[in-house]
Amino acid sequence: MSARTPVRLGQFSRHFARASPFRKPLGRRYQTTEATPTTPNQTTFQRLWNSPVGLKTVHFWAPVMKWALVLAGVSDFYRPAEKLSLTQNLALTATGAIWTRWCLIIKPRNVLLAAVNFFLGCVGVIQLGRIFMWQRQVKNGTVTELVEQDAKDAARTAKGGITENPEAAAKNALQ
Repeated sequence: MSARTPVRLGQFSRHFARASPFRKPLGRRYQTTEATPTTPNQTTFQRLWNSPVGLKTVHFWAPVMKWALVLAGVSDFYRPAEKLSLTQNLALTATGAIWTRWCLIIKPRNVLLAAVNFFLGCVGVIQLGRIFMWQRQVKNGTVTELVEQDAKDAARTAKGGITENPEAAAKNALQ
């Protein structure tokens, strides 16, 4: 065996490493010169069906189902602020903020999921604002004044408001 054998073996292996069909090019990505797309013309429904975030995937159905959380949060706009949960709305806000960013980073980029998470965060922020405003009012004593006023109105109605003016009492009962 000659002393040049390792050199020849090194040159031989480098040649096959460059010519390997599995090796990716180091420079630019592979670019085609074709002017037409590789897939035939598809209808809008076919493109939606075969898309990486299409109707067959969880990337479509998860955001659709998550809109129920947004709608539940919007329906809570009509609830009194004292009945809202601070921790639940804090969790909704954090979920919306974190997952909105994450949906724009992952591949395939899911804009539908990012949109639902953005609105979930918005609903949480609004509810947190309502809770904090209510807590500030309780601290200042304005809510207790309202409760006392309601108690006085109820006592006045119970004492004689019904017998004095039955039509007005009937209207108040229907409201």
